[in-house]
Amino acid sequence: MALRYPTKMLHRITDVSPEILAEMKVRAVLLDVDDTLSAHESQTPFPGSVEWAAGMLQHGFRLMILSNNTKDRVAPFAEHYSLPFLTFAAKPLPVGYLRAARRLGVKPRECVIVGDQVFTDVLGANLCGMKSILLDPITLQESFSFRVRREWEKPVRQKMAAREERSQKNE
Repeated sequence: MALRYPTKMLHRITDVSPEILAEMKVRAVLLDVDDTLSAHESQTPFPGSVEWAAGMLQHGFRLMILSNNTKDRVAPFAEHYSLPFLTFAAKPLPVGYLRAARRLGVKPRECVIVGDQVFTDVLGANLCGMKSILLDPITLQESFSFRVRREWEKPVRQKMAAREERSQKNE
């Protein structure tokens, strides 16, 4: 599959189930922050996301927050989830993803990154042999660079949506 295509596409973090993760054959979940666990730059978790993370841990999955943001942004947020975190991850470069997998004690192929951006979360996962789940962005960023990136993501999201639709029809 091309580097920009995720393994799976879902609506929200709470749509990621233990069954989906088991089907993907993963043991660890790397989590983006902005527009995955909270609104951009917010310290308030999305409703249900803290409980979701606790449930995943109870099912035996290892979780870690992986962010390009600073420790000042991520550390207080990670406290809500009681999760380890890695900042300045340099996504989409593989270095942060591989460090996170090593810290969690799993092989890259046993990891999935869950995030909202094709050109950071998904691309980076594909570059280092991890799986990815692309989520719908929750907030609309106003900056020019975000608008451009979201425009570039549209063909990927449309193709993945069509694939999911075909898959559901065939079931």
